[in-house]
Amino acid sequence: MMQEKFQNRYIFVAAAVVMQLCLGNLYSWSIFKTPLMKSQGWTSTEATVPFTLSIAFFAIGMIVAGRWQDRAGPRIVGITGGVLLGVGFLLASWMGNSLLGLYFTYGILGGLGVGFAYVTPIATVVKWFPDMRGLMTGIATLGFGAGALIGAPVGTRLIQTVGVHETFLIFGVTFGLLVILSASVLYNPPSNWSPPGWNPELAKTAAAGTPDIRPGAMVKTLQFYLLWSIYLLGAGVGLMVISHAVPMIEELAGVSAVAAAGLLGTMSIFNGLGRPAFGWISDRIGRTNSLVIAFLLYLVALMWILRTASSLSMYTVGISVIGFSYGGYLSLLPARTADCFGTKNIGVNYGLIFSAYGVAGIAGPLIGSWVRGTTGGWENAFWIFSILSVVGIILSLLSQLPSTQPKS
Repeated sequence: MMQEKFQNRYIFVAAAVVMQLCLGNLYSWSIFKTPLMKSQGWTSTEATVPFTLSIAFFAIGMIVAGRWQDRAGPRIVGITGGVLLGVGFLLASWMGNSLLGLYFTYGILGGLGVGFAYVTPIATVVKWFPDMRGLMTGIATLGFGAGALIGAPVGTRLIQTVGVHETFLIFGVTFGLLVILSASVLYNPPSNWSPPGWNPELAKTAAAGTPDIRPGAMVKTLQFYLLWSIYLLGAGVGLMVISHAVPMIEELAGVSAVAAAGLLGTMSIFNGLGRPAFGWISDRIGRTNSLVIAFLLYLVALMWILRTASSLSMYTVGISVIGFSYGGYLSLLPARTADCFGTKNIGVNYGLIFSAYGVAGIAGPLIGSWVRGTTGGWENAFWIFSILSVVGIILSLLSQLPSTQPKS
């Protein structure tokens, strides 16, 4: 029975990729933002709020769903997330002419749906793959980064063909059903299960022998606050660029909405690739070194965009590097959480650390919009986030696994 489950554990990775491809279309907000601004007369800041709310409630949903799935298992929690996501998009199709309506439907319901569904395949894969934690977490989250690769160009064509509200409707039905079907195959391994032939005592990962830490004990460690801050900075820089990628290039290089959406798709490819790439790298050189590399790539890419943003091709290179590095944080932090605090409470523990992502989802995009509106350009925003990348490098170097773990 154990061997049969081991042989079939890769089905959870496949289900995770499908779920994350759907959930990752949260990042496609840029394709809705510009046409809604034009049709409704909303400011850039007003039209950014649905996205920032969705990120915030994504994080809130992660915490609630993490605790729930640690107790009830991943299946029911993931299905609930699919229902919320689908309903959020469906209601957005009927309430899309109202800012408050979009705040509630896309921002709150959609964000909660993504948060509920997102945590379940990650927690499941972490438990089934203690021998390849970084790589498989990266693959499991790959779809989330690559989701906009499908959603951005398809959604842009749909908006031009059938309209914004009808596109919300199509997204709701399609993504909601796919998430529900994929979540229905998820379940946790038996207690104390490990892959045949794998000996945690001989494993080279920092997680070997790590005791399972409860959330209350975790939040009393310095490591928790270091990881939280690293996530805040890593996600904040990436989300600033992602949330404004389309209007930024339209303004800086004067390209069309279709060309800009294609660029967003290119960035999504690298966003997706960054997750298994950094997961694989971190299994070999360690999470800390991988985090430092991710922040260094941010710094180089931000400086690159500052110098070459008027060229579409050069801008594409810069934001692709940012997308690649940003994807890395989404695979490094779940694995690092399991390394430090064990897998028994990984759902709620990672949900608490993931709350930094919610704060970043508000701060990153709004800081970018505020700087653009105040200064009339994007240059100062890139300088601010370059400085934050340097801070991230310092915090990553300071972060270490606790020498003594609190009692669970």
